[in-house]
Amino acid sequence: MSAIKKFQVTFDCAEPERLARFWCEVLGYVAPSPPPEEQDSWFACSDPSGVGPRLYFQRVPEGKTAKNRVHLDVRVGTGLVGDERLATLEAECARLVALGATHVQTLYADGENESCIPMLDIEGNEFCID
Repeated sequence: MSAIKKFQVTFDCAEPERLARFWCEVLGYVAPSPPPEEQDSWFACSDPSGVGPRLYFQRVPEGKTAKNRVHLDVRVGTGLVGDERLATLEAECARLVALGATHVQTLYADGENESCIPMLDIEGNEFCID
């Protein structure tokens, strides 16, 4: 049996283009435009290096009603510990808040786990920066 080589992450949302453009800013992705007749129903973005997964945003009629069962971890502090890690996370948090994200809380290192910051994107989807 062969291993899966590629996958995409799909978001149900109210405003596909707006949410896609937010995530492009977060991740440094690019967003080619869908055909004009489909711009209101979906939008996608991809890693320009071709390494990361494609993100696909599809319009759905219902709003978000519960906590995500899956969320993205945006890995900005990999390899960092202590105050250096926390400063890096806090700087990224400030950048993302300026883009419209919501800072939920800061979880500080506790001897077992390193610091991370849970956040919400512009449509209320949970994600973490760690």
